[in-house]
Amino acid sequence: MLITTLLLAAMVQSSPAATVATTRVSFTKCLREDMKKALEAKVEDVQYEMQVKSNCGTERDAFRKAVIALGRASGDSEAVATEDADLQIEDYHANFTEKFKDYKSTNTMPGE
Repeated sequence: MLITTLLLAAMVQSSPAATVATTRVSFTKCLREDMKKALEAKVEDVQYEMQVKSNCGTERDAFRKAVIALGRASGDSEAVATEDADLQIEDYHANFTEKFKDYKSTNTMPGE
């Protein structure tokens, strides 16, 4: 019984969905830290909007690969899985850009 439970736990941890969850957390954590630094440095909105797309490259690439792998495992074509991954990343960039503007306009900082 214990061996079966351990094997199931190992399978879940290495599943494409688990990898997406792990890489998503890493990517958003990096984006959050980057946003805080930009707010502290009083970066202009336009500059932040450009830099958010180039920062957190390692985390972004890992998340993108994980989303593509999950899509492929679910039966999506490479093109569809890639488009989904790219759209999710664009959504995160847009979301963090809006958050940045909101925090900057209210002169506040995000919580932990």
